[in-house]
Amino acid sequence: MKPRPPIPPIPAVLLSVASLQGGMAGAKTLFRELGPYGTTSLRVAIAALILLALNYREVRTVGRAAARVILPYGIVLGFMNLAFYSALARLPLGLAVTLEFLGPLGVAVAGSRRALDFVWVSLAGLGIVLISPWSADSRVDLIGVAWALAAAACWAGYILLGQRAAQVASPRAAVTVGMLISAVISVPIGVATSGVALLEPRLVLIGAVVAILSSALPYSLEMLALRDLPARTFGILMSIEPAVAALFGMAVLNEMLTGPQWVAVACVTAASAGAAVTARRSANEAKQATPNPD
Repeated sequence: MKPRPPIPPIPAVLLSVASLQGGMAGAKTLFRELGPYGTTSLRVAIAALILLALNYREVRTVGRAAARVILPYGIVLGFMNLAFYSALARLPLGLAVTLEFLGPLGVAVAGSRRALDFVWVSLAGLGIVLISPWSADSRVDLIGVAWALAAAACWAGYILLGQRAAQVASPRAAVTVGMLISAVISVPIGVATSGVALLEPRLVLIGAVVAILSSALPYSLEMLALRDLPARTFGILMSIEPAVAALFGMAVLNEMLTGPQWVAVACVTAASAGAAVTARRSANEAKQATPNPD
């Protein structure tokens, strides 16, 4: 009999989303003292050390050939973190996460000929229009939007390269090595911009909490949920991240969104959920259409 998990799968996903967005909100509180690059480097370095401590044995099994495949994955992960935190320095948390979600949405509908997927793309496009700073007195920073879209592009690459990395190493080893590579990219930039402030014990402690909330804990919860939860359901639940991010932005950072911006968050959330459903349905149809070799 299969042992029952300590946390049911759906609550595990919801806790993962809350942990991740709570960690992001906490990270933004460090910007005044460390800036976005210093905060990125601190969070990534601590997360890499935590993952290495947890997965050291599996990392030792990664050979040179596998490491070469994981290298691009780690590089994209590093630039994704830098781009997202650059966006977060200029945008409310909810809007930054909403725009970044266009990356996995694009991967989900890429190459699709389903009419329904064009509906999801159109819905996401409406969200971008509602966020974009069309008026001169708009509170939305255009450079922040550009950084968030760059992070979205990196997230799309992260998904595609992560699939290749998972084929040459265990998921835990691939994530750990990728995070170590990400730290090699981000830490020098953080040191150059923040200097010895990165060694202040109080900030290191906050950085450790942020790293646990936004990396170690959500990753563990997601792995727990994926054991028993269908991928379609998992994708739908994860699509609530923009809305949860906006709520954390309000509660922790006092970031209030306008009416159109809330509609934009809802549009991208709905588009992500819809794309998760149709992508899973397309995968099932492709399996059924594949001839049985027997």
